[in-house]
Amino acid sequence: MNTSLMAFVSVTMPEIVVGAGLCAVLLGGLFAGSRSRDLTYLLAMATLVLGAWATATTDAGTVSAIPGGAFVLDPVARLLKLFAFALAAVVFVYSRSYLQDRALDAGDFYVLALFALLGVLVLASSGSFLMLYLGLETLSLALYGLVAFERDAARGAEAAMKYFVLGAIASGCLLYGISIVYGVTGHVDFDGVAAAMGSGGEGQTALLLGLCFIVLGIAFKFGAVPFHMWVPDVYEGAPTCVTLFIATVPKLAAFALALRVLLDGLALMQGDWQVILAALAVLSLGIGNVVAIAQTNIRRMLAYSAIGHVGFILLGFVAAGAGGVEAALFYTLAYVIMTAAAFGSILLLCGPGREADAIDDFRGLNRRNPWFAVLMMLVMVSMIGVPPLVGFYAKWWVLSALLDAGHLWLAVVGILFSVIGAFYYLRVIRMMYFEDALDGTPFTPALDLRLLVTANVAVVLALGLFPGSLLEFCERVLS
Repeated sequence: MNTSLMAFVSVTMPEIVVGAGLCAVLLGGLFAGSRSRDLTYLLAMATLVLGAWATATTDAGTVSAIPGGAFVLDPVARLLKLFAFALAAVVFVYSRSYLQDRALDAGDFYVLALFALLGVLVLASSGSFLMLYLGLETLSLALYGLVAFERDAARGAEAAMKYFVLGAIASGCLLYGISIVYGVTGHVDFDGVAAAMGSGGEGQTALLLGLCFIVLGIAFKFGAVPFHMWVPDVYEGAPTCVTLFIATVPKLAAFALALRVLLDGLALMQGDWQVILAALAVLSLGIGNVVAIAQTNIRRMLAYSAIGHVGFILLGFVAAGAGGVEAALFYTLAYVIMTAAAFGSILLLCGPGREADAIDDFRGLNRRNPWFAVLMMLVMVSMIGVPPLVGFYAKWWVLSALLDAGHLWLAVVGILFSVIGAFYYLRVIRMMYFEDALDGTPFTPALDLRLLVTANVAVVLALGLFPGSLLEFCERVLS
């Protein structure tokens, strides 16, 4: 019993650290008085550091499964967790000045963000449908609260209500699909489901129905068309720091959700879910990139851009078996790094009582601050997919996997919509370099924010110059 308990504590230590940390942040904000803003920030950052240390020092060379296979710690889970901790730390640093300028309750933000992070960690280590659903709901409920975090903002309340209603419907569909799979196979753990499906028998039609409902839930978490309705409203209505969090950390959870369900549990139905994902990918690429052209709000533009990028991630799963999943993992990691840099650049322009929501806010940025104009330009060019930045190699490896799998037409569709999508990214660059500034006064953001944006873009450039090591690492952890 003691050995089992020690094994359980060892494998779940990152989740235990985050759970204890968010309690400490909650209590610190309650009793610290006027010093609560600095204290909650330091406690939240300490939680992330300790959680990352616990993740990195836990042996994940072989799969550890407890109890009964419901919770696993393998190399891919550890990679996703470490990236989640790093991204959360980046979000917290980016958000600190924003929260202080608006006198928002930072304690609430950090607590909800840590709750969401806890859901991501559980999702990454899910070995059964029940554990997966628990992690998904922990993440979702925290995100609903984050969107409505600014209590006096009507747009945020409206976006949170839409997100909650649509999220509840998607969760219900996912749970219904899980119940069908359980009814046919008699198992909720992924290994048991895969074994039961491998033995054949009746119920294939019911399994196909369950698969459709499960893929619906996965598509909603990714924000794939036609389950994307919440994405632009949430990106625009939430505070910018919350949008930054939603645009990055939950994308890792969505990848983990797809990986665990489709490849661990429903791998024998690969032919069926590949067809569904191909349709979702094409729709996401088309609608995301075309509708983004019409946007004047940069956060809505990045929302539709995210939908287009999700199409590429789904294309990686369509090419599963030909290196597609490894390419999808690389694309997901590259995308969240680029998105963090993009929203960090937006936060640079935000000041006390001022949001940088409109694309016009970037007019003449080169004259106001040439260095940050260069940084934003590099991010936009990377999202287009221009070498030698990481966005190029992310798209290149997904397209290569599609060609290796024999999906020539999907590769052509991906290239076509990438070219179309270049228009709205280039429009931002044109605004910065070829338009007169609406406000010509120079600006100097906080030092930590300036250094982090610079470092963030440096990572985008470094991974573009030396992409092989990250791709090899993705291949190794998925093998």
